[in-house]
Amino acid sequence: MYNLVSFAGIFIIMAFGWLISENRKVVNWRVVIWGTLIQMILALFIFVLPGGSNVFLFVNDAVVKILDSATAGTRFVFGRLALPPGTTNEMGEESLGFFLAFQALPTIIFFASLMGVLYYIGIMPRLIKIFSKIFTKLMRMSGAESLSVSSNIFVGVEANMTVLPYLGRMTRSEFCTILAAGMSTTASSVLALYVFMLQKQFPAIAGHLVSASILSAIAAIVLSKIIMPETEKPETLGIEIAPHYKKESTIIEAIINNANEGVKMVVGIVALLLAFLGIAALIDFLIGGVGLRLNNLTCIQIDWSLKGLLGYLFYPFTIVIGVPASDAFEVSKLIGERAVLTEVKAYQDLAVLLSTNSLKEPRSAVLAAYALCGFAHVASLAIFVGGTAALVPERTKDIATVGVRALIAATLATLMTAAVAGTFFNQSSILLGR
Repeated sequence: MYNLVSFAGIFIIMAFGWLISENRKVVNWRVVIWGTLIQMILALFIFVLPGGSNVFLFVNDAVVKILDSATAGTRFVFGRLALPPGTTNEMGEESLGFFLAFQALPTIIFFASLMGVLYYIGIMPRLIKIFSKIFTKLMRMSGAESLSVSSNIFVGVEANMTVLPYLGRMTRSEFCTILAAGMSTTASSVLALYVFMLQKQFPAIAGHLVSASILSAIAAIVLSKIIMPETEKPETLGIEIAPHYKKESTIIEAIINNANEGVKMVVGIVALLLAFLGIAALIDFLIGGVGLRLNNLTCIQIDWSLKGLLGYLFYPFTIVIGVPASDAFEVSKLIGERAVLTEVKAYQDLAVLLSTNSLKEPRSAVLAAYALCGFAHVASLAIFVGGTAALVPERTKDIATVGVRALIAATLATLMTAAVAGTFFNQSSILLGR
């Protein structure tokens, strides 16, 4: 029954996007239909077909093995502080517990360097071109936006550098699409952070997060083209273009430069967590006192925390994507939390829910993992809008005006991805771990 609810949820989410569309009359239904079909085919391949299950397990195991390698540096630098809970080092010393700063965040630096190496030897550009070709031909998108969306599957805000020569001449709809894709997907370097936090409670999480990032990129195209349809003619419509990037002179330079970029990313994440968690705590303090008095005066007990209030807002969407009613409010609070406190805090809280068996249905954990996979939060709005505008300052006004719609499209895209996953959910070990 819940699989059918998830299937219906795909179209309900698209219908909601159409209701808030900037121009309902000119929606490109070819993009919508092909984008939805591609998601369904990929999900069918991953979750149902035996061959897809094997690929899923291979990707999951590969990411986990790479993550194990990433911890070598953190253990050398931070010693026992870098040991995951329940583990010991070569000298028999036990872990001191979980420390985000010493165990999870440093993996970003390693994965950033690894991506730099993959770019240098040509693997990443080839993968990006494959996805870009599919998007351009099947969905009749512009080559520039399809290339940027494809890059976002693997990297973060820097994805727009691959289309820098065309960025200044993009349409508003193209800007909405590339911003939505950036905010609905997860960079490979940060994906490692989520795997680290959830792997113990959710053994197959790495494979799910990789598939979620791919599905969300496609969902972002669909929702952005519904919310802000193309009314102009893009310069690269239907034309394949090559990625634009600056290649380092040596592989050592690629490792060094991307490690430094990883450090910047870690600093940025820490700064956002410090700022937003502090602001959220202040808001909770201010509204919590008033809410407590109102609860005492009425028979209705309301969660007046920021997380709780946003949970009420996202509750209908959580039901629509197929989360069982028994877990819907807990999952909706996580989605609401992601909107303001970033996905890092939301995944941390998901790990807590899983470790304490607070979610009654395994289905809820899978759908939550997909719904949270993306940078769809207020902080990334500033990051992606600001980062893109810095590349083409003459288009700042256009980029800024589509920013909020892109964030809405990205949020709906992650929900649509969860609904697609929920459509093919089953109790197999492939989905839940072994």
